[in-house]
Amino acid sequence: MANREQALLLEPAGELRFKGPFTDVVTADLNLTNPTDKRICFKVKTTAPKRYCVRPNSGILEPKKSIVVAVMLQPFDYDPTEKNKHKFMVQSMFAPDNVVDNHEVLWKDAPPESLMDTKLKCVFELPDGVQQQTMTSESSKTVDTVAHYSESTLEDTARKAESPKRTASSTSNDELKKLQHDYKKAQAEIQSLKTENEQLKNEGLRLRKVAMSESIMSTPSHPTPASSSTVRAFPPVVYIVVAILLGLIAGKFLL
Repeated sequence: MANREQALLLEPAGELRFKGPFTDVVTADLNLTNPTDKRICFKVKTTAPKRYCVRPNSGILEPKKSIVVAVMLQPFDYDPTEKNKHKFMVQSMFAPDNVVDNHEVLWKDAPPESLMDTKLKCVFELPDGVQQQTMTSESSKTVDTVAHYSESTLEDTARKAESPKRTASSTSNDELKKLQHDYKKAQAEIQSLKTENEQLKNEGLRLRKVAMSESIMSTPSHPTPASSSTVRAFPPVVYIVVAILLGLIAGKFLL
């Protein structure tokens, strides 16, 4: 159910303006007027109770009467970039005919349909000179931030551009060292193979000499040409002829 239309007249009606600098308490006045013939109870609420002091913050307004409510903003460090979301609400209801001793109980027991409320937003303002100085300061900070960001970006870009070069240079040095190591290793292996080849060659020569020596020692001796001719001078036929001749001579002597 929608609340009833506000019976009180508020001035200002839509917003409370606080003019800085905010190094001290800043007060904004809120005028409440009861244009009716009935007594009206009112209460002032805020979304930031620790930042404001309201006097009076509640009461009963007699018919055709007005009251000034002082809304005091406590000192704080003003930041123009901070979005202000503070709000106030003036809540009201018609007071009962009998005397009310405890207003808290009255508000607690009030039916929702009897309540009326008006919301106001808070606006922070700086003096023209201070506002211009603040804006200039903020612009300077923004420029410095952009410049710093640009410098940082350029430095990062330069480092990123140099990084591949350093990586390539490091990679080339590593590859060169690896090639030199492989070259030295290959030279050592070639020298080792040459030494082994020389040893095998010498061993082969030695084995061939030993084999030739053993072959000469094991070969049988052949007769000289003179002895061969002597043997050939007395073949078996000669012995037969001599035997026959001897037999004939012996037969003659016997006869």
